[in-house]
Amino acid sequence: MERDALQKEADQLHAEICAALADPRRIVAIYALAEKPHTVNELAADLNITASAASRHLKVLRERGLVQAVRQGVSVQYHLCDHRLIEALDLLRSVLRDDLAHRASLMTAPAVDNLTPHKKKETHK
Repeated sequence: MERDALQKEADQLHAEICAALADPRRIVAIYALAEKPHTVNELAADLNITASAASRHLKVLRERGLVQAVRQGVSVQYHLCDHRLIEALDLLRSVLRDDLAHRASLMTAPAVDNLTPHKKKETHK
C-alpha cells in the first residue's frame, strides 16, 4: 500500500514540478522570481530572452502552481509561490556539483593499475 502511495506522489511530482523544471531557463526564472517579483518584460530582460518566450515559461510555471500572477494596476507581476523550491533547487545543484567533482577526480587520479608494475609472463619456448 505504501509503495502505491509513493508511486502516486512520484507521478504527481513529475507532472507538476519536474516537467516545469525541464527547461533550464525556467529554473533561472525561478531564481529571479525568488529575488523579487517580475513582470513579463522584466523577466525577459533578466533572462535575455524575448517577452513572448518569458510569457510562455511563466505560463508553464503558473499552470504547475510554482508561480502566481498578481495584477498591479495595468501590469501583472509574477511571484514565486513557495521559497522552499529554491532550497530544493540549491540542494539538487549541490548534488550535481559533487557528482561533477567526483567525476573530474576520477579522470585526473592515477589508476590503481598504474601504481603497480605489470610483469609480463615469460613463455618458454
